[in-house]
Amino acid sequence: MLHLLSTAIASASPLVYIDLVGILGMAVWRAIPKSLANLRLVVQIVFFIALSAMLPGQNVIPYVLENSSTVSSGAILIGSVKAIWWVHLAWALIGFVRIYLVFEQTPREARLLQDIVVGAVYLGLTLSIAAFVFGVPVGTLIATSGVFAIILGLALQNTLSDAFSGIALNLGRPYVLGDWIVLSDGTEGRVVESNWRSTHLLTGMHNVVVLPNSLLAKLGLTNVSSPDETHGIILTVRLAPTRMPAVILEVMRTALTSCNTILKQTPPVVALKSLNAEALEIELIFQVAHVAERVQARNEVLDLVYRHCKSAGLLLAKPASSIFAVTDLQSEEAARPPQVTPIDLINAVPIFTTLTDEEREVLAATTTVRSYRKDEAIVRQGEMMSSLMIIRAGVVVMLRENGANEEVGRLAPGDFFGETGLLAGMGEASTLQALTHVVVYEINQQSFAPLLLDRPALTEDLAFILSRRAASGINDKAPDERQERSVMALLKSIRTIFRG
Repeated sequence: MLHLLSTAIASASPLVYIDLVGILGMAVWRAIPKSLANLRLVVQIVFFIALSAMLPGQNVIPYVLENSSTVSSGAILIGSVKAIWWVHLAWALIGFVRIYLVFEQTPREARLLQDIVVGAVYLGLTLSIAAFVFGVPVGTLIATSGVFAIILGLALQNTLSDAFSGIALNLGRPYVLGDWIVLSDGTEGRVVESNWRSTHLLTGMHNVVVLPNSLLAKLGLTNVSSPDETHGIILTVRLAPTRMPAVILEVMRTALTSCNTILKQTPPVVALKSLNAEALEIELIFQVAHVAERVQARNEVLDLVYRHCKSAGLLLAKPASSIFAVTDLQSEEAARPPQVTPIDLINAVPIFTTLTDEEREVLAATTTVRSYRKDEAIVRQGEMMSSLMIIRAGVVVMLRENGANEEVGRLAPGDFFGETGLLAGMGEASTLQALTHVVVYEINQQSFAPLLLDRPALTEDLAFILSRRAASGINDKAPDERQERSVMALLKSIRTIFRG
């Protein structure tokens, strides 16, 4: 063998140089980091073109089998040159495939397609070298391997089913990584991985569900992330027919209008679904910005529906499955809807939870009723209020005046405002405007002062609540050092105002 190589070097040096160029190209290609995919492709193309330009001068055609039947040094060199050329061709094709996926900016989603193309290229490389270098009858080899392929296919039936289903899913692209999908069997989650055999979903409970691709291809799925992340929700509400349907529908629209978590760009819809002696069934249709906000939006909408129904004197209907006498049915003529009194709202306001029943009744007795027309400004940003306003009915919008009126939130029946001016002498952080006709109960500073003077501990509780609301809204987290300083500043302000 050494004698053959030495003879080859002496007699066929141009072919040796071609081999050296091919080996050098492989070494340089391997030395370049994979992160520099463009540079690797350029280098591979340059060496491939160089090899292709050198072969015709030596009368070497890579895709033609030499007719020599003897093993000589020249035949060995020609075979090595052909093999190296085929390897460079395969790597150049693979480089083009990977560059295409980089330009598509979806390399992970198209990984199955990439693996298929790369596998096909390497299979073609193997068969080409076997046919044009070693003279192996490829046709006979393929026919012989058919029996083995059938046996292997039967043994790997489930695995192959998953693989081909994965190919179909990736080519059809019903979803991509990061999409939230809902399957027909109720399973839902965000796609975090898709490989040859399975697709992985991260559920809302932070569990990873592994679904075989064959099962996923059979099930119907809904991609809630397409065409965008907004998600529609339908809630059904049953109310007693104690008012005209038009009045009830208007109350439901007002409830949705006061919601902060649903999208305002897509107006919510209130649809009357059915009406009978038992109940008036209504569908509330709205959208949220993201599927993860479904629970929060449902909770807020149901809370607001309850508060607006209570404010408007509407009654919830009994469950459809319950059994009751006809005389128990509520009607517009016989029903006596509950009325919301000042004491009811005072009991619902968080800052009054530390008061005794007698103290709350004293406050309720001093309240006055105020009403505002639609679009009327209640208080401007920066102005200080000397009364606490508890919303009895309607919706109030909070606007931040920073060049353009930016909406920062909405208030509904049971919410309150003016506490910062009443208790701490601070101006309002936003402009408050009536979005609908608004009725409020007002508690002035003179009515509230005796409580703070007689109960110093109440002052500290109120300072803590106000500090927490000013820092991050209503939350249940323990105060940090910054909030501690805010509590002390508010406590000082409250004592100064009321003792002065």
